[in-house]
Amino acid sequence: MNESFLAIINPAAGGGRCGKRVGAALEQLRSAGIVLDTVETRATSDATRIARDAYERGYRKFLAVGGDGTAYEIVNGLFPVSPANAARQGPADASPTLGLLPLGTGNSFLRDFQDLPSGETGLQHAMRALRERRSRPCDVLRLTHADGVVYYTNALSIGFAGDVAMLRHRRFQALGNFGYLLAIFVCLARLNRRPIPVRYTFLEERQNDFDRRRCLFLTFNNSKFTGGTMMIAPDAVTDDGLIEYVRWGAIGRLALIRNLPTLYSGTHTSHPLAEHHAVSRVEFKLDAPIDVVVDGEVLSLTCQSIDVLPAALNVVV
Repeated sequence: MNESFLAIINPAAGGGRCGKRVGAALEQLRSAGIVLDTVETRATSDATRIARDAYERGYRKFLAVGGDGTAYEIVNGLFPVSPANAARQGPADASPTLGLLPLGTGNSFLRDFQDLPSGETGLQHAMRALRERRSRPCDVLRLTHADGVVYYTNALSIGFAGDVAMLRHRRFQALGNFGYLLAIFVCLARLNRRPIPVRYTFLEERQNDFDRRRCLFLTFNNSKFTGGTMMIAPDAVTDDGLIEYVRWGAIGRLALIRNLPTLYSGTHTSHPLAEHHAVSRVEFKLDAPIDVVVDGEVLSLTCQSIDVLPAALNVVV
């Protein structure tokens, strides 16, 4: 087994800032005695392929250098669907380890673990965790859809968030942050509140019926933060073996605008149209693909179910 960290670097993350800053960050880690091998990605899904191949060659420690998307791709390389590799989902002491150097645009997942001292940045915190060899077990959520399986550690969002992300991806990507704001404005004008049939199983194996009420959004979370600083699931715990399900009902346009700040404070879950539950399994009843955002990636999937791989990953935090 290879004891080195394999640093998988997305130099394009953060608008190219990652490529400019990564050299100094890695040199600091090497100076602290951390053995690193490095490889750069050049295209979408490269990190998944690299992580999968490296695992087969004996690597068990990985470093995602970039943003949430880089970590997402690596996780999907460490937890492939092949039955021959099912042993990877074994006990925590056999789990792969993932460190994160947040040099991308979005780094939502790390915020759950960063109670930052005054003046310390997220990057400094992540590097300190690596130097101090700190790690803890983390659940991995498994989304089964009509065409395969996706693994994630942060959040899956359907509804308003998916609409905004897909509109920005298809029409406003070149406009940067302004494109994101423009997509929010267009989606607010449309305000598509529709039923997304879903049911969930509670820890005591009690199951509800399919919920077909109209809603603004649904999220299925492993950690608290998404979209950078939005605390969508304030009660989520990354190692409890559960999915934190958050639903916001068919809220009106003006009420949504008034309540947008509560998505950042986490107080939106106390709104009369909001509900949240810690559940062990989620099932969907969809007839066609739907736009989703999973760990910052925009996809169109016919979702079927979500379950949990408890403590399947060690994260350096």
